[in-house]
Amino acid sequence: MATVEKMPMLQEGYEKLNADLKRLKEERPQVVDAIEEARAHGDLSENAEYHAAKERQGQIEASIADIEDKLSRAQIIDPRDLSGDKIVFGATVTLLDEDDKPVRYQIVGQTEADAKTGRISYNSPLGRALIGRRVDDEVEVTVPSGDRYYLVSKIEFV
Repeated sequence: MATVEKMPMLQEGYEKLNADLKRLKEERPQVVDAIEEARAHGDLSENAEYHAAKERQGQIEASIADIEDKLSRAQIIDPRDLSGDKIVFGATVTLLDEDDKPVRYQIVGQTEADAKTGRISYNSPLGRALIGRRVDDEVEVTVPSGDRYYLVSKIEFV
């Protein structure tokens, strides 16, 4: 029997997925109307509008199924309820890079990751390297641009 793998995420990520799902479900009837309208134009083999609408319908249905799957497996974690001296999902970590320049990341779920805003997935190379580390631990991670070295300087649960 297969086990269902939980998908950790923050409340904010869960709400964003719900909003995306609602938006897609609201778009469904519009696509069905577009298909009906294109079908009324006659020959379907030469009808680009029909094919585009059918393709969009397929994309919407696939996205809805994907989001519903993620929501059904969601395990919402509130970082403020966490504590400890180890880096875990939800922790906000301040690292010092090779030039002692501080960089700050929050360990989040895959759907919430956005490196530009300092949110990295627990499944990313850096996220995997950080999980379980403590303050003053050195971390080496291989990224596409090469090997990077960091020193964990602070762990927060905010």
